[in-house]
Amino acid sequence: MNESDLTARYNYDAFVPEKFGPWLNFDASPPLGRPAPDFPLWRLDGSEMRLSDVWSAHAYSVVEFGSFT
Repeated sequence: MNESDLTARYNYDAFVPEKFGPWLNFDASPPLGRPAPDFPLWRLDGSEMRLSDVWSAHAYSVVEFGSFT
């Protein structure tokens, strides 16, 4: 699947389980209270940082992913 197909699937036109369900993968998430794996993040200006950079600057962090409608 190419990136434009993936983007089209992610930007679904209706908030119904058939459209958002395939994106849910809670079983693969770290258990509550356990550290998340470190991974790259990109700022709005396009510069890269890592999740571990956030952890080193803040005692608690909340990272949101996805779209909000």
